[in-house]
Amino acid sequence: MTTKPPANPFAQSYDGPVRAVILDWAGTVVDFGSRAPMGVFVAAFGTVGVTISVAEARVPMGLPKWDHIKAIGALPEVAKRWQDVHGRPMTDADVDDLYARFLPMNVEVVADHAALVPGARTTIADLRARGIRIGSTTGYSRPIMDVLIPAAAANGYEPDCVVCAGDLAAGRPTPLMCYQNMIELNVWPAAACVKVDDTLPGIEEGLNAGMWTVAVALTGNEMGLAVEELTALSEDELKVRRTAAYDRLRAGGAHYVIDGIGQLIPVIEDIERRLALGAVP
Repeated sequence: MTTKPPANPFAQSYDGPVRAVILDWAGTVVDFGSRAPMGVFVAAFGTVGVTISVAEARVPMGLPKWDHIKAIGALPEVAKRWQDVHGRPMTDADVDDLYARFLPMNVEVVADHAALVPGARTTIADLRARGIRIGSTTGYSRPIMDVLIPAAAANGYEPDCVVCAGDLAAGRPTPLMCYQNMIELNVWPAAACVKVDDTLPGIEEGLNAGMWTVAVALTGNEMGLAVEELTALSEDELKVRRTAAYDRLRAGGAHYVIDGIGQLIPVIEDIERRLALGAVP
């Protein structure tokens, strides 16, 4: 039999405004459809004779890229293809090799995917006008972000903080990158922070940090389509795919699901209303 420890009598609930929004990068603020890494994963596996699809490459999206490669290799069909080609299971040394192949390929293309998603510019301006700090986390490593950060800045996006996969002892789905944002932004408690992401590991990251979480369904990994491809869908097909994306992200624990960052401000206002009433993430 276990007993619940007594509540901290000195703990105080937070009922103030949102103080920080921690944004993901690809699929959330830049790179509509989160397309930059997809072809690179396919190409990297192809260099060692193993064919993977873009759909397979998308499955672990949001994880640090080394972990992402390992997770692709663990997919049953990919693992079988690897075994057929190499005569043995994939090892961590193989992941190291694939990551070494992947990294320069991703660095080469990432600046081509730095355009802001619709609504990002005005939403971020509105957040700043409200005195809300802008942090960010990403599954990209620092060498990739060293290219993407200035490319995004040229398009008008400069967050106050950027924490990358590999900067800390562990990345997503642990809360460490979110915690580092709180430290660098000098913002607390976690209930005053909102994590916005297009992937399940990114939502789990925010939940593990004790933050409010907002998932974007149409501009990122769940749909995986360019703007032109999305607008070309029939009304019925868009409805089916949108519903499926919303359902997956809700099942992943997101407090809110929206089409894209352009719908974030009403969510911030609702979170502040709930905080004022004593709600917690």
